[in-house]
Amino acid sequence: MTQSKIAFLGTGLMGAPMCRCLLKAGFQLTVWNRSTAKAEALQADGATVAATPAEAVADAAVVITMLSDGPAVAEVMFELGAAEAMTTGATRIDMSSIGADEAMAHAERHLEAGMAYLDAPVSGGTKGAAAGELAIMAGGEAETFVAMKPVFAAMGRATHVGPNGCGQLSKLANQVIVAITIGAVSEAFILAGGGGADRAQVRAALQGGFASSRILTEHGQRMVERNFEPGGPAKFQVKDLKNALAAAERLGLDLPITRLLNDLFTAMVENGKGDLDHSGLLTHLEAINQIES
Repeated sequence: MTQSKIAFLGTGLMGAPMCRCLLKAGFQLTVWNRSTAKAEALQADGATVAATPAEAVADAAVVITMLSDGPAVAEVMFELGAAEAMTTGATRIDMSSIGADEAMAHAERHLEAGMAYLDAPVSGGTKGAAAGELAIMAGGEAETFVAMKPVFAAMGRATHVGPNGCGQLSKLANQVIVAITIGAVSEAFILAGGGGADRAQVRAALQGGFASSRILTEHGQRMVERNFEPGGPAKFQVKDLKNALAAAERLGLDLPITRLLNDLFTAMVENGKGDLDHSGLLTHLEAINQIES
């Protein structure tokens, strides 16, 4: 498997470290990115840079996409010629976070053309991507998932969660938990700080009880330090929450807490904070409470 050619489309904040993990594992990698400089930065690690998506996927056994959203994936694959240029029998893995309905539609098109397809979005942020410790949620045929295990192992821990679309539903479930927990930690800090408690010490105390979580540990530290350089930009959190609400509507479900967090994150982005890390929701809630940072 390590001798098989992999094409990787999308070498941004997440894609670039994922590519480096694949290269370290011994895979032959051809990369493409809309901003060419981001792809060229991987040449020193051993990647080959392609000028177009179609050129990148030619003769590739596996084609991985890591792009911003569903429309971007559709454009690169179906409008810029990548899908048409893929080899029959190749496997397409979409590791972007897109809508579950979009993933199922893409799967149908690839399967009809004789290619295997997995929707396999990830969680773990840039830190997890660099360490090869991403949580990977894969939807598709079990046989295809098993065949792709060596590829996934280079980037993190993969779990097969069901048929096509279920990988994206699992990622949306992840993002719902993340968004709600960021909101909870933010409000907890505002409440405790409003009464005179030291937020850093509150975080330390809570880590020893039932409120402890990875969000409290990592994003709570960001909030204490007020370090909102994006690992996961707030604008992408909005995209994921909107996709979660769309999936819920399709399934006839009501997610009132998710709707509330979507409204808060949307207002945050509309107030010019879309490029802050999603833990920067704290600043939006502080503004609502007229708390000066």
